[in-house]
Amino acid sequence: MFQNHTPECFPKMEEQDPSDRLRGDQPKETKENGSFSQFSSSVRAMVRIRQKYQAMKKRRLEITAVSSQSFMSPRSTSPKVFTFENFQDTINSNPASPHKRKKKRKARVLFPSSSLRAVPTKERSRAKNCLYLLCIIVFLQIYNAIENLDDHVLKYDLDGLEKTLKREVFGQQEVAESLLGHLHDYLSTYVHNKPLVLSLHGPTGVGKSHVGRLLAQHFRSVVGEDLVMQYFVLHHCPTEDDIPQCTKSLDSHVSEMVTHAEEQEKIPVFIFDEVEHMPRELLDTLQDLIHPKNNNEYLNAIYILISNLGHEDITKFVLHNSSVAVSGHLSLIQELNPWLRSYLERYHMLFLEADLLPFMLLEKSYVMDCFIDEMSREGFYPDRSHVERLAEELSYYIVGEREFSHTGCRQVVAKVNLL
Repeated sequence: MFQNHTPECFPKMEEQDPSDRLRGDQPKETKENGSFSQFSSSVRAMVRIRQKYQAMKKRRLEITAVSSQSFMSPRSTSPKVFTFENFQDTINSNPASPHKRKKKRKARVLFPSSSLRAVPTKERSRAKNCLYLLCIIVFLQIYNAIENLDDHVLKYDLDGLEKTLKREVFGQQEVAESLLGHLHDYLSTYVHNKPLVLSLHGPTGVGKSHVGRLLAQHFRSVVGEDLVMQYFVLHHCPTEDDIPQCTKSLDSHVSEMVTHAEEQEKIPVFIFDEVEHMPRELLDTLQDLIHPKNNNEYLNAIYILISNLGHEDITKFVLHNSSVAVSGHLSLIQELNPWLRSYLERYHMLFLEADLLPFMLLEKSYVMDCFIDEMSREGFYPDRSHVERLAEELSYYIVGEREFSHTGCRQVVAKVNLL
């Protein structure tokens, strides 16, 4: 510091005033006074430098004290050491520093005082809104399709058919449920890739033909008389000489009904009873109608085949597994279907894609229900003892404690008519 101020504060001793050169003849006292004044001015300059240095030192100590208080923790026990880093930070953070630049104030987010503060989020993408809209449209389309399916089924009144089967058919609950399930699945839509073929099999008197009559009666009431055909082989084609004419008649009749149903957007129903008496030519014609190659209108149709094919083996199977049926560990229908299908496919390829519904033997309790129903229809009071006496007149298969009727309910009508 002294070095910086030395050139400015101390005058050079060699320099002399020009007036002294003109006064060479002045006395020696005058020279001594001039040297004393020069010395006093140098002392005054040194005093001013010392005072300035003391002021700067005092100011530096004050700044060091402030920086040590702001940067050191009050709990710290380490000695306070002055460093120029803290000094520079203190100068930068000191609001009184003339070199500090004013920082720009950042924009503040103001929140309502009555609501919770939340961090503002970025604007949502518009693609999400489009995705939500697409999901809503797809949901409405699916909902509309389901509603249309229900509307298509409602016009066939399958609930009414279910009540009729429960009231009129005895001992064939599994068959009735399976039949209704197939009809409901098929009638849910109008467009199909193949017709529905149901084949009812079982011994005599178990209710196959009765179910066929109930189906024909029901569908005539919902789709019309002209879209339901009930075909009895022994009645419509009794002799072999009538087979060529029966074949042409069957083909033309089915074609007319299918075309008419296509115009009305309805599904026709064809019921063939006594299929076991149908000649092979008629079976081949029926197979061509069920499996058409070119016309799509033949795909929207229901074919119900009723026969007693394989009834002897069905009877043996039921009697052999009667104990299993009582225990309820497995369904006889599920066990019987594989064997029955292989037998029917060997009989004719018409049954290749048919859904089989085998009817089981009727126990004595169900035969008594048939008597009660028929006596109520004829106006007789169904006395329990009288019904048991009529049921005892029939023949039964006895397996343990169970009794299965040989002829089912076939002789019930004849017995009641004799009363």
